[in-house]
Amino acid sequence: MTAAGGNADPVSATGRVRTTAVPVPVWWTTVVLASGSVLTGLDTSLVNVGIEVIGRDLGASLTEAQWINSGYLLALAATLPVCGWLSRRTGAGRLWLWSLAGFTLISASCALARSADMLVVARVLQGLTGGLLIPAGMAILGQVAGRERMGRVIAVASVPSILAPAFGPIIGALLVENLSWHWMFLINVPIGIVGLLLALRVVPRGEAGHAGRLDLPALLLVALGLPLLTYAVTRATDRGGLLASSVLVPLGAALVALALFVHRSLRADEPLMDLRLARDPVYAAAAGTIVFSGAALFGGLIVMPLYFQLGMGRSIVDTGLLLMAFSLGAAVTFPLAGRLADDHGGGVVALVGLAVVVAGTVAMALLPADPDLVLVEALQVVRGVGLALAGSPVVAAALARVRPDQMPDASSQVNTLSRVGGALGSALCAVVLSGALADAGSDAEVAAAFRVTFRWLTGMALVALVLAARLHRAQRRAQAR
Repeated sequence: MTAAGGNADPVSATGRVRTTAVPVPVWWTTVVLASGSVLTGLDTSLVNVGIEVIGRDLGASLTEAQWINSGYLLALAATLPVCGWLSRRTGAGRLWLWSLAGFTLISASCALARSADMLVVARVLQGLTGGLLIPAGMAILGQVAGRERMGRVIAVASVPSILAPAFGPIIGALLVENLSWHWMFLINVPIGIVGLLLALRVVPRGEAGHAGRLDLPALLLVALGLPLLTYAVTRATDRGGLLASSVLVPLGAALVALALFVHRSLRADEPLMDLRLARDPVYAAAAGTIVFSGAALFGGLIVMPLYFQLGMGRSIVDTGLLLMAFSLGAAVTFPLAGRLADDHGGGVVALVGLAVVVAGTVAMALLPADPDLVLVEALQVVRGVGLALAGSPVVAAALARVRPDQMPDASSQVNTLSRVGGALGSALCAVVLSGALADAGSDAEVAAAFRVTFRWLTGMALVALVLAARLHRAQRRAQAR
């Protein structure tokens, strides 16, 4: 049984079954849909490198220039909840095609912007389209893969999202240094055009079904809550604390808005997002694991660049290269994680992966003030392997519990939960590290500050580990039924 009814397909990511081969057309669809992940993932990391140059060229202060990226991220968060409703109304494939076309066109307009205000507006529009690409693509994959192949397909589709943060800053720096900042946006155009042309041939359009009336109050609540949460996390990261009014006010407003959204969604006959999917024990356990795995992942992505620069005295370029160990370890592991999830169930794979993450993070928390670089890089590979084993198998476990017509809702929820967990993990690590570094006057004290932060990261991974164990038990009970 699925979260919402029977399904005759064999259970895969939710239990131990015989693995079936993935058809070639499904692999083609997976590769083409990955272009959306490449665009959205690269865009954030590319632009981060060029913010100062863009601001100087357009005559904007650094604070004003930061909105070039913040506007994009806020818009990205705002569109995630409505993606499920739009997919049901138009078909996930059509939504993805229109979003990719819009993202590509707006990328060109970003490159042509002649003022910071024009660029911020274009970036907001770019974020609105980018926020639809990944959940719509995931919904398509969930529908075409079938539950018995969900783990492998989702795993391969996840590779671009982990490689983009590693290669984006390097590509961005090369573009700014050798061409101009405009090429950080123009690079999206050929990728988008090629992806669109291929998608027109291989991506199924999907069926436009009954979406119900758009729940505008719910949309307003969640479209307010998620961007406010993102903004509060950004401010907390900048200020190194949660007690400033510029953090507390948006954070409080975000939590109230999101609580009201959940309350309304659970009571509505035709909700914007069907949160009742979480009544299924497997889906609920997977959702919780996604939140805390996201916290452990994104918290580490905040801490490690600072560790290399402040703790080990490395340059920005060296830091970018050193961070690749984590991404490459994860990228190589994703296909194996998908195969294991389809063979043995996502819960047990995530359980092993998170145990690896805990071991690697505990080891980071025990490093001396002058650690061996090879050891640090090895531990980054260990964390990458562990988080890959804990990532896509859990997503596959959640998606495998819903019917094809529920896939748009499930994919939107999975992406939203991952971003919320990532935002909270990033904020917590930034606050803890900033507070610990405030009084650090020596190398030993700086190292101690990072050890404290790694202990917090370990705690996030431990919570995810407990939830993964719950997911494994829920899958075994579901299989027994």
